[in-house]
Amino acid sequence: MGHMDNKTFNCEKELTLAVIGGKWKMLILWHLGKEGTKRFNELRSLMPDITQRMLVNQLRELEDDQIVHREVYPVVPPKVEYSLTETGESLMPILESMYDWGKNYMNKVLNTRKESIKVD
Repeated sequence: MGHMDNKTFNCEKELTLAVIGGKWKMLILWHLGKEGTKRFNELRSLMPDITQRMLVNQLRELEDDQIVHREVYPVVPPKVEYSLTETGESLMPILESMYDWGKNYMNKVLNTRKESIKVD
C-alpha cells in the first residue's frame, strides 16, 4: 500500500506536489537522476543537512509511490542501493525545468537588486 492510497486530491497538480513536494524529495530525485544509483550513505554525504531519520522516511515514501527502487543485495554487510524507477525517470524533465526556472529567476532578481543599489 503506497503512502498516497488513503489521500484525496483535488487536482493532478496537487498529486504531483504531494509526490515530489518538499526540498528533500526533489534533492534525492535530482541526485539519483543526475548521478545514477546511490547507496544510503552516499545520499547522506550529498545532503549533509538531512537527518538519517528524514532520509529513511523520504526514501520509503518515494519507494511506496514507485518513484525510487530499493535493491537489497544478499551480502555481508548488507548492501542497499537506490535508483529511479521508470516513473521516477519521467520526473527528470520537470525537475530540470524547475532548476532552469530557479536559475533564471535568481539571476534576474539578483541583477535587479544590484541595479537598484546606487554606489557612490
